Amino acid sequence: MQSFQLNERASTVPPVLSYDRKGWQTGYRSLKEEFDYWIDDIEGEIPPELHGTLFRNGPGMLDVHGQQIQHPFDGDGMICAIAFDHGRAHFRNRFIRTEGYVAEQAAGRILYRGVFGTQKPGGWLANVFDLRLKNIANTNILYWGGKLLALWEAAEPHRLDPATLETLGLDQLEGVLQPGEAFAAHPWIDPACNQDDGAPCLVNFSIKPGLSSTITLFEFNPEGKLLRKHAHAVPGFAFIHDFAITPSYAIFFQNPVSFNPLPFLFGKRGAGECITFNPEKPTQIVVIPRHTEPQTAKRDKLKARIFETHAGFVFHHANAFEQEGEVVIDSVCYGSLPAVEAEADFRETDFDALAPGQLWRFRINLQTQAVQQELLESRCCEFPYVHPAKAGRSHRYIFMGAAHAPEGNAPLQAIVKIDIETGERQLWSAAPQGYVSEPIFVPRSSAAFKNGLPSAELVGAEDDGWLLTLVYDAAQERSDVVILDARALDQEPVARLHLRHHVPYGLHGSFTPHYFESESTDNG
Repeated sequence: MQSFQLNERASTVPPVLSYDRKGWQTGYRSLKEEFDYWIDDIEGEIPPELHGTLFRNGPGMLDVHGQQIQHPFDGDGMICAIAFDHGRAHFRNRFIRTEGYVAEQAAGRILYRGVFGTQKPGGWLANVFDLRLKNIANTNILYWGGKLLALWEAAEPHRLDPATLETLGLDQLEGVLQPGEAFAAHPWIDPACNQDDGAPCLVNFSIKPGLSSTITLFEFNPEGKLLRKHAHAVPGFAFIHDFAITPSYAIFFQNPVSFNPLPFLFGKRGAGECITFNPEKPTQIVVIPRHTEPQTAKRDKLKARIFETHAGFVFHHANAFEQEGEVVIDSVCYGSLPAVEAEADFRETDFDALAPGQLWRFRINLQTQAVQQELLESRCCEFPYVHPAKAGRSHRYIFMGAAHAPEGNAPLQAIVKIDIETGERQLWSAAPQGYVSEPIFVPRSSAAFKNGLPSAELVGAEDDGWLLTLVYDAAQERSDVVILDARALDQEPVARLHLRHHVPYGLHGSFTPHYFESESTDNG
């Protein structure tokens, strides 16, 4: 099976490195303190109209009392909250008090195996047949229906107090989830659901993998009540991290991988280390209708449809939309699954040996079943983001974390803005000492939110807003909250908010126009 040609513009001249490996490695240190303070070291000015709270999630604990975890994805989740109001900003971080976190901190040692290779001390005999999952709640964070939910895709969410970040416990979403049932870490907010008279709704999924896998779709109203839930069986083992939506469909890329459980069962490897990429097989694109009409005449229209394209691996999608009988999806694709190697040190990643993630556009013709693909951005990139009003709708701009250099693979040190209509690029870089996180787009006008939720009505230009990103400064060994003008991304930041400490490299976040900040003890 043909694979994506991900290095179409590759140069034969080795690029000059924009980063220092030792500096990059220092971002992978646990942050064991919990802070609560007003940010007072600021370059530039925080826009006074920027009002709300930026929440970010990621592995904050990369060791347990000195015992190193095998992979950062196994790290305990830590939430950072940056609350903006009247040109000021307040920082708070808290570890999520999951059952596993509390137990391991009390015991002073690793008690659980990690999905990505972390093992309990004592070799395979200490790990054999121990199939318990530690819900680490470390992937995403969302405020919806009056609840702040920390997400990890293999289990139910943890609910937190949005002002203090205190852990309130597991949340089964008013009985929608069974104990331990999965709830994915990449929900989408449809700003105007056509099944609900244009009201916004939250769309998410869960997967039960196996020889045949089950994908379950959930849709919730703004109060957090379940609107729709329906399950679909798809052939083969499904290893899916993200998905995309349009007004009519949910789209999943079923990567061509297989899973051999035996090394995991016998205590030799983590479950993620037992997944193998199969380049001779196609990537399957699963398109599931979001409508749930029960009429017999429409039953065929409710079935999942499967389309095939070149072998490749997709972690994240930028967006999807419908256009003249086609479903269009923009996704960050890799030539293969970056393998999780047993006993490898993630801090020693050989970037030159790995193919970069690049942005591709897929067009699925629903009538002919043809799939076309087009390379939109060859620069190494990840964590794509669009204006929230454009979720599931045709978009012009995509914002992403990116490498500083236009070619090759490297850590994310820049933010890139892609104009799909003109092909123009804008780039802001924190190189050589800065390493960026996912950019979060926040519309400039408060009218872009209605009742605290994204409005489907585009207020102002599609790039009229700010990009918020957390940047690790290796030279100072601390992190900055950087505010960029999305209209002029290649200019100097609007503001740099210097934190008093570092924040380990994180995963995903979200912004809400609700301002959450309880009384600060200023313990920083």
